[in-house]
Amino acid sequence: MTTTPELPDILSEGFATDPYSAYGVLRDNAPLFWHEGMQSYVISRYEDVARAFKDPVFTTANYDWQLEPVHGRTILQLSGREHAVRRGLVAPAFRGDELQAKFLPVIERNARTLIDDFRTAGKVELVGQFSTHFPINVIVDMLGLDQADHARFQRWYTSIIAFLGNLAQDPDVAEAGLRTREELAAYMLPIIARRRENPGDDLLSKLCLAEIDGTRMSDEDIKAFVSLLLAAGGETTDKAVSALFANLLAHPDQLAAVRRDRDLIPQAFAETLRFSPPVHMIMRQPAEDVELGGGTVPAGSTVTCLIGAANRDPERYRDPGRFDIFRDDLATKSAFSAAADHLAFALGRHFCVGALLAKTEIEVGANMLLDAMPDVRLAEGADPVEHGVFTRGPASLPLEFTPAG
Repeated sequence: MTTTPELPDILSEGFATDPYSAYGVLRDNAPLFWHEGMQSYVISRYEDVARAFKDPVFTTANYDWQLEPVHGRTILQLSGREHAVRRGLVAPAFRGDELQAKFLPVIERNARTLIDDFRTAGKVELVGQFSTHFPINVIVDMLGLDQADHARFQRWYTSIIAFLGNLAQDPDVAEAGLRTREELAAYMLPIIARRRENPGDDLLSKLCLAEIDGTRMSDEDIKAFVSLLLAAGGETTDKAVSALFANLLAHPDQLAAVRRDRDLIPQAFAETLRFSPPVHMIMRQPAEDVELGGGTVPAGSTVTCLIGAANRDPERYRDPGRFDIFRDDLATKSAFSAAADHLAFALGRHFCVGALLAKTEIEVGANMLLDAMPDVRLAEGADPVEHGVFTRGPASLPLEFTPAG
């Protein structure tokens, strides 16, 4: 195991500016190392990160301190039958007929509403005017909550994501996250109680009524799931919409192909998840000592899995630093299921339950954006820069276009 002080520091400004170069150094020289500031072992190779997601010895007990303070106890912290039952209660709303019949219209309406605000302007800053609002507005509407509260949920979402990415332990960020938990609980718990008494046809009512073998979710379970949904459901789509367009705009031939054949959008999304994943790191905690990456990880320690590094491991993907929606070593047909080979949604029993929701949002949003901006291009002088360490995506994406019609 390597502890060389010259290794790139995950908490440094240089790392935040260009993590991909640092990832290469870590994969080659320190596939397992101890980071003192984060109090965590760090792994970066595809084989090791995939194992940490799939091998049952790697638990999610770390979420007791990482997620629970801001969300409450969530499904991510559960294991065995308890996890299977809770996942079975929430999963139906995020797949198949339920997703298409009930929530596709919600997704389409929210994308259209946001695009209507700029479709005749000939220009848009995509991150601020579309990407950051789209998934949160969809979630609020899926839950059957007041659309007038979109801005409030946007503020809570921002606070939660900042808390989860607070690797340097900034006390102000931590305090804001804890305050958000209290505010969200005060807002949601009375609504949950009312939905139990008078359920409707919305997702929140379905969560209140869902039952497996006599088990139902408690009010606190549902509130925690809503908080988790804001973070996990918001951040993936938020960052991915902007990254998808940034990647395509940087590769005009691939953008032209997608513009001609919209069936390529899922492939472009899958490659975006591999090439520039919205979430760059996920943590796990081994239940016993584990041999990994050429060293030993002690039981009960935290392991930081660098998804952004693993997804660009040359041992897994050819020419991994090249964005290519036509690559044949990425399984695009299974990219939004538990059989995915990219690691952006994790793997195994905790594979992202909302992967198909994200895929549907991206397909709808990208199609509508391309329709509204048929000759979309970067604004003159624009140079999209990625921002973030725990989660990452374009900080802004100024675009110009000739309005359609």
